[in-house]
This record gives sequence, C-alpha cells and structure tokens, in this order.
Amino acid sequence: MGELIMTTNVLNWFEHFHAHPEVSWKEVETTKTIADILTSWQVRHETFADVTGVIAEIGQGDDVIAVRADIDALWQQVDGTFQANHSCGHDANISMVLGALDLLKHEMLSKRIRFIFQPAEEQGNGSLAMIQKGALEGVSQLYGIHLRPLEELQRGQYAAAIQHGAAFFLRGSVIGDDAHGARPHQGQNALDVIFTIQQMLKSIYLSPFEPHSIKLTGVQAGSDNLNIIPGNATFSLDVRAQQNKELLALRDRVETLLQQIAVLHDVTIHWDWQDFTPGAEIGERSSRHAAEAIVDRFGKNALVDRIITSGSDDFHFYTVEQPGLDATMIGIGANLTPGLHHPHMSFDRDVLPEAAALLADTLRRAANDN
Repeated sequence: MGELIMTTNVLNWFEHFHAHPEVSWKEVETTKTIADILTSWQVRHETFADVTGVIAEIGQGDDVIAVRADIDALWQQVDGTFQANHSCGHDANISMVLGALDLLKHEMLSKRIRFIFQPAEEQGNGSLAMIQKGALEGVSQLYGIHLRPLEELQRGQYAAAIQHGAAFFLRGSVIGDDAHGARPHQGQNALDVIFTIQQMLKSIYLSPFEPHSIKLTGVQAGSDNLNIIPGNATFSLDVRAQQNKELLALRDRVETLLQQIAVLHDVTIHWDWQDFTPGAEIGERSSRHAAEAIVDRFGKNALVDRIITSGSDDFHFYTVEQPGLDATMIGIGANLTPGLHHPHMSFDRDVLPEAAALLADTLRRAANDN
C-alpha cells in the first residue's frame, strides 16, 4: 500500500517541479515546496537564510547515511525563448529522493539517513554550500541518483555507479596593441596568438589509456573596422579528463603553454580557471549496496556495468572535501531522449516511482549494514 501511495505522490511532485523550474541559487519556491512536504510529514529539516536548499534527517544513531538530490534547472533557449528549464532531470531527482524518504520515514532505522536537497549543481558549486552547512557531518556513505540518456541505459536497466569525468573551464584574455592593417609590425595581432594557442593545444599529450580532451570553445576579437589588426582578444577553454589526476596535469600543461606563447608573441595573457568539477571516486560499499538492491528488486539482467561518461557533476565535491567518504550515484534507465540538457528532453515518467523504491531499498541496506 505504501508504494502505491508513493507512486502517485512521486508523479505529482514531478509534475509540480517540472512546471516550476528555478535556476541555480534562485530555487526559492522549490525549497519552500520541499520544506512544506517535510513539515507535513513531521520530518526534521533545516533551511537557510543565506542559501537555498534543504537538509532533512530521519532515524537515530551516530552513523549517518546521506543521499543528495540536486534541485536547480538550466537557463536555456526553448523554442526561441530563454527560460528556466528542467532538461537535466533534476525535477525527477527531487521526486525520486522524496519518494524514498516517503517510504522510509516511519521505519525503525539503526542509523540516521540525511536527505540533502542541494541547490546550484548546474553552476558546479552548490555542493560546497551544503558542505558548509554541515551536510557531511558524521556521514560515512553518500548516494545520488540520476536519469541517464538512452545511449547509456535503456528502460529497465540500472547502474550501481556513474563514473563521471572531471572538468575545468578557463577564461582568458590576450592584451597587446592594435595596429593599422598596412603596418602590422607596429602592434601584436591577437588572432595570431589565438591561432598559436589552438595549434599548441594539439601538442599536449597524456596517456592514450586515460580519456581526456581540451579545446577552444570561444573567441572574441576585432571590431567593425576591417583595416585594424586587433591587439586584444578573449578566449575560453573546455578541459576534461576521466580522472582528477589527468585533469590537473592538463591544467599545468595549459598554464605552461600560455606562458610560453605570451613570450613568443610579446603580449600579456591573463587567465582564470573556473567551475572545476572533480571526477567520480566510486565507493565500494555504497556501489555494492546499490547493486544488490537492483538485483533484488529487478533481477540480475537489470544490473549493468558502471556508466563511464565524460560529463561531470558537482556531487563528487563531497568525496573531495571529505576524503574517505564512500559514495556512488545510481544511474536510471528511462528511454531518455534526445539527451540530457536538450531543451525538449523527455523520458518514461513511470520509471520514477520504481526508482524511488530502489533508492529506498539501497538506503535501507546501507542503514542496516553494520
């Protein structure tokens, strides 16, 4: 009976959050709605005056198991109009985690289970705000849950872990002197600098056994005057690696390269690394609990190998900030197309209640594992 009631609730919650998306750090009504649900259940929880998000807790004991749901939407163009849009499935994540809490809230648990409804995952730093609010105090295991695109998981398939990659983004500027098109020797051509950066990026090599990539993603230079050689430009880089060690190696190589190019072209190059998102550190205990729960509920054929993706998620800041934390993110197959972050992303919504029940099974195992 409990799962039948939860099924209706999960789908209703999803419809509400999907219809009321809010972007990073502005999830005010989303926070209020979650808090109102928790209040109606008499579940102890905390909201904050200076940041959105909710931290709730059930159970007793010194040891804490935690689960995180990201609550923000993207700001993107949908049919020609820029708007908040839940195209990454965070509305589904909120609903699945609430569903698990709904199933567990009256159970006698030997450990506490903490539910972290986290803001600003899309900006890559909402996890750090929740850590500052005490989200990890006493936590030994942490779980996440996320829908996966069709090319990774089909409906009825589940992964006990998602091996996200690590990512870094760079914004840079080239500072030199403009010159007349007839007298290029009197200045520095910022476009020459940009072309050199592009070419030199291709000379950065790491082990081919470790997936990685680095590429220019934006350049701005010049004006409407076609006879002026621009001395200044701005540029951006997207840097990714499957492992944190390789990402940091790429960062060091890029910095050395930019320093050398600045000397070569007699310009100043400034840069700033932004939105570092660490790669996944998969926990043995947490991923085992998830795998066992998948097999028990859906059978052996439902469990697939861990998903390896070059995408990133700030969920993994939790393991960086608390070394030794055993963590995993469960991947849910839902026939999701065309893909995450596509403005018209869609999926089989009836997967949400069963995924919520799976998450409850997993948390129950973790809470009862001594």
